[in-house]
Amino acid sequence: MKTSIATVSISGDLPEKLSAIAAAGFDGVEIFENDFLAFDGSPADVGRMVRDHGLEITLFQPFRDFEGMPEPQRGRTFDRAERKFDLMAELGTDLMLVCSNASPLSLGGIDRAAADFRELGERAERRGMRVGFEALAWGRHVSDHRDAWEIVRRADQKNIGLILDSFHTLARRIDPDTIRSIPGDRIFIVQLADAPLIEMDLLYWSRHFRNMPGEGDLPVAAFMRAVAATGYSGTLSLEIFNDQFRGGSPKSVSVDGHRSLVYLMDQVRRTEPGVAIPVPEMPDRIEAQGVEFVEFTADEEESQELASVLVAMGFRRAGRHKTKDVTLFRQGDVNLVINTERKGFAHSSYLVHGSSAYALGLKVEDARATVARATALGAEVFHQAPGPGELTIPAIRGVGGGIIYFIDATSDLAKVWDIEFEPVEDETAGADVGLAAVDHVAQTMAYEEMLSWVLFYTAIFRTRKTPMVDIVDPAGLVRSQAIGNGDGSLRLTLNGAENRRTLAGHFIAESFGSGIQHLAFRTNDIFAAAAALRRNGLEPLAISRNSYDDLEARFGLEPELADRLRAENILYDRDGTAEYFQIYSPMFGEGFFFEIVERRGGYSGYGGPNAPFRIAAQKRRMRPKGMPKV
Repeated sequence: MKTSIATVSISGDLPEKLSAIAAAGFDGVEIFENDFLAFDGSPADVGRMVRDHGLEITLFQPFRDFEGMPEPQRGRTFDRAERKFDLMAELGTDLMLVCSNASPLSLGGIDRAAADFRELGERAERRGMRVGFEALAWGRHVSDHRDAWEIVRRADQKNIGLILDSFHTLARRIDPDTIRSIPGDRIFIVQLADAPLIEMDLLYWSRHFRNMPGEGDLPVAAFMRAVAATGYSGTLSLEIFNDQFRGGSPKSVSVDGHRSLVYLMDQVRRTEPGVAIPVPEMPDRIEAQGVEFVEFTADEEESQELASVLVAMGFRRAGRHKTKDVTLFRQGDVNLVINTERKGFAHSSYLVHGSSAYALGLKVEDARATVARATALGAEVFHQAPGPGELTIPAIRGVGGGIIYFIDATSDLAKVWDIEFEPVEDETAGADVGLAAVDHVAQTMAYEEMLSWVLFYTAIFRTRKTPMVDIVDPAGLVRSQAIGNGDGSLRLTLNGAENRRTLAGHFIAESFGSGIQHLAFRTNDIFAAAAALRRNGLEPLAISRNSYDDLEARFGLEPELADRLRAENILYDRDGTAEYFQIYSPMFGEGFFFEIVERRGGYSGYGGPNAPFRIAAQKRRMRPKGMPKV
């Protein structure tokens, strides 16, 4: 199957769009009429430009308000169609989309519509053209692909076929398995789009909230399995109407689009027996088993500041790299690395972003298979020449440009700490505070980038996403969505900032880009951890006393528990009988911080209701703009 995308899906003028679409790896492009009309050149110029990019024009669209029109409007529709055929001939494409009529003038009737399409098909045949009929979800008389197919079937003209669009079928909750009985050779093109589940007018939902397959909530994979079962082997095309995409980077949106189609085809190949789906060979989605390490880059001064925070949190210096200025800190199963090298990618990252958690190491079942799958899905492999005695750790570039390393237990990679680091005795270590593992990694990005991050992680790893929630910052909303594996050993939270006045927005602005903003560690006894922090001299983030009065009233807490929470600045949340406790460190740099959490009774959330209290407390501690560090 060939891949295509409609020009309406991305931002920019037509030359910009074509360049981005070709660079992302698509085979073809749907020319949306408005993009052609806005271009200052002839149809032949557009056709040459498309072919010069190595693309083909898979479809010209849309042709509206055709079937079922009374006279004299009916005659005019055929005149318009002939003019479109002239235009298509110059463009160099043979397929036109006709969407079902939404005009109040149109007349119903399957046979009337079929007769119109029979005549249109005869005209198209004489011109060497084809016409595909698509049922709009809000069509006046035809809003179901089953009715559209019946019209095509009765028209009985070889140049008239069906166009299927996943949004129009799934938005109306039509069973996609009804597609299976349609002959594959009568489907002229398949358009794909996902969307979040929102109760609103179908037309408005379609025009503003579509997204790439896998980014929303519609069962697009089930739709595509049904299409594949028909024997269809034509083009798969994306038709995405999304306000963010039309204002975003055409390059990144195109890359996401191509990734979504490859991921979708891979899913169908694995779940629909007996169908041949041409898709790049790749391993199945990878089982990610948790966080092996997080690596920071910093200069000498800030590395000492960060190290002092880690020591106060109970980490000990466990190793020194044999050839580099890199130190390993460890507590429980948590490995944190501080890199102060003055060369290599870590240093380059420091020069751009300042001190930051620039690299994430994930434990996976097969590190090299992970890179193979990520590469097939368009990820960029990261390689830095290893030094003497160093391992080559498989890695890729993440969406925000940071590095993701992969460690597995089936090779020497699991011995990296023994092979590359010399153990050290740390006489400055504070008391162990009982941190057992990384609970979750919180990554912050601009809101319009969030769907890219979601697709990236869910396409590569065997993870699932939770519904998006709103986090209230005094300066605006931050959208948050979590991704995790089945047993909770890997949890990633994605926080999308809509303006730079929020704490998340400030972090992005001051660190010049998206990245890891905070790390949460899991403990089995939050009160023991708080006491140990106090003995080590770490002052936790001070939470407003008013918030504890609210917690006590909201959950009916025993006064003794409420007093303990208040005394230790521990926040609390509950879901049924499941409980969540959280305590925060002061901020480091321009908004980075640590969190310690305890989960009881299967609590699976992240304490979202407490976020406004935490953010307000952090903003009170922020350095005023323009003030030097002291």
